[in-house]
Amino acid sequence: MLHLRMIIPSDRTDAVVRIVERTVGTTHLAVLPGAARIPEGDIVLCDVAREAGDELLHELRQLGIDKDGSIAVENIDLSLSDRADLAEEEAPGEAADAVLWEQLSEATHEESTLTITYCAFMIVATMIAACGVVLDNAILIVGAMAVGPEFGPLAGVCTAVVRRAPKLAARSLVALLVGFAAAMVATTVFTLVMDALGLFHHGMLDKPRPNTSFIWQPDLFSFVVALLAGVAGVLSLTSAKSGALVGVAISVTTVPAAANAAVALGYGEFGQMWGSMEQLLLNLFGIMLAGVVTLLGQKLLWRTQRGHWRRAAPKV
Repeated sequence: MLHLRMIIPSDRTDAVVRIVERTVGTTHLAVLPGAARIPEGDIVLCDVAREAGDELLHELRQLGIDKDGSIAVENIDLSLSDRADLAEEEAPGEAADAVLWEQLSEATHEESTLTITYCAFMIVATMIAACGVVLDNAILIVGAMAVGPEFGPLAGVCTAVVRRAPKLAARSLVALLVGFAAAMVATTVFTLVMDALGLFHHGMLDKPRPNTSFIWQPDLFSFVVALLAGVAGVLSLTSAKSGALVGVAISVTTVPAAANAAVALGYGEFGQMWGSMEQLLLNLFGIMLAGVVTLLGQKLLWRTQRGHWRRAAPKV
């Protein structure tokens, strides 16, 4: 269930109440006339089943509530109410299959914004991966994958394509490009510093590395894994199962590929550098392709389910 807290201009409160009342899957409606001060208006509270939330939010935005008032949405972790149980039963579809497009856009907007913190995470993750590739240490590679924040901008690109949001697409692509560029430049310098300290040396990159050599040797399996990771990542976002994102992060070779390219550049190993860049681009493309297709599939599936439900619903 979702909880909605709205500030409504007084002249539109009745219209909002009617929308909430006729939306199947809503309950616990409360109206507090004149309770809001900034902006002035009425406060309307209600709970709605997740699978009915997107349609309700769409209708509220058509009334301009997001512009002249406010709409806040919270996930309800626990609701002990027979009415809430009934609302969830009446709502079409299953909560796990429902996509809240407004929530997805907001989440990807935040995660795909280029910030100092985002760049710091990218740089640190790539430096950890650099240690992993030089030492041929798979544990460090996995740790670097988990630290890397690159899936946020990737999800932003996918969402922007499906929702036709060019600003979000541009913001996400800038975050991706600048983030990886900054991380690779910093890691190249890091490599030279570590070499000067005697902790890295050229021979460590040339010797056999059975645990990490796949990073600069892309193949068809790299693309297949990227596709599967893209599907899993988008599903974890749209279904609010964020725990799956950790698994997605450690299954794709993006940060390690950038790290190996940076280390190889530092030592003039251009063959390994280009192989790593191919691996990086292959993974990025695979994730974005799978993410877009998954979102389009979810959009089509939910639209079909909702259409069946509307045709089957009794006429009031």
